[in-house]
Amino acid sequence: MTALPAPAEEYLSWLAVERGRAPATLAAYRRDLRVLTGWLADRGVAVEAARTADLEAFLEMASGSARAASTVARIAATVHGLYAFLLQEGTVETDPAAALAPHRASTRLPVVLTEPQVAALLSSPATDDPADVRDRAVLECLYGTGVRVSELVGLDVGDVDFEEELLRVTGKGAKQRLVPLGRAAASALRAWLDGPRWTWLAAARGPTDGRAVFCNHRGRRLTRQGVDLVVRRHARRVGLPAATSAHTLRHTCATHMLERGADVRVIQELLGHASVATTQRYTAVAPAHLVAAYRAAHPRAGDVVAKP
Repeated sequence: MTALPAPAEEYLSWLAVERGRAPATLAAYRRDLRVLTGWLADRGVAVEAARTADLEAFLEMASGSARAASTVARIAATVHGLYAFLLQEGTVETDPAAALAPHRASTRLPVVLTEPQVAALLSSPATDDPADVRDRAVLECLYGTGVRVSELVGLDVGDVDFEEELLRVTGKGAKQRLVPLGRAAASALRAWLDGPRWTWLAAARGPTDGRAVFCNHRGRRLTRQGVDLVVRRHARRVGLPAATSAHTLRHTCATHMLERGADVRVIQELLGHASVATTQRYTAVAPAHLVAAYRAAHPRAGDVVAKP
């Protein structure tokens, strides 16, 4: 694989050392920078010689591809960050990205499942087959805790506290938080950890990861792609929309809690959102809850008040 130009590598090093970006974040930036620098190189343009017109053409190409709006917005943010860094370092005299039109992520509401749909999904892995026992624990933990896929696959056995029914998860920016583990999720997780997991680890050939909570049949830590395959396989089995993913269960967990009366700031803490503004996206998904809460709390939302 072709190495990134020195300015791009310097930017990544700065993000890692000075800004403390998480490995997953750095990997995403690296992918974006590889696309940018490859596109520029194909046109004979060095990174430090790019003009605003070059970057506009690049982002137009990115927008016209099959990439999601959120991915294009992230690529644009990477471009802005790179050239702001190069300007700060004196590598460029002016910032060619400063005049670029803003690219914002889509504001589409997250897709959520109904409670009956969730029940059907969770009941899909119904056998005592090791894969079903693991999949049941994966699905219960995703819906029961609302953790991100990266947080789920990063769990080590030592992060599970069955006595207090808590998970210690490591989120964005390597920030750790404690997440409640509901009874259903705890039961499914214990069944997996005490049984088939050890069977798979003992039977595996080659290196295994004995610390990982979730592994595959080869004893290696389950990947993000592996988790999405688990979700999609069982979603397809019970007739759920093809777009159902692990992230759908995170959205669904938050929305169902909101509908049942949880405070938005409690959900913010549960999901590990840095800003409550991110969590408030779910308020648009649960209008019935908002209307009920408004009518119950606002002094003039109920019966018409008689004039004095």
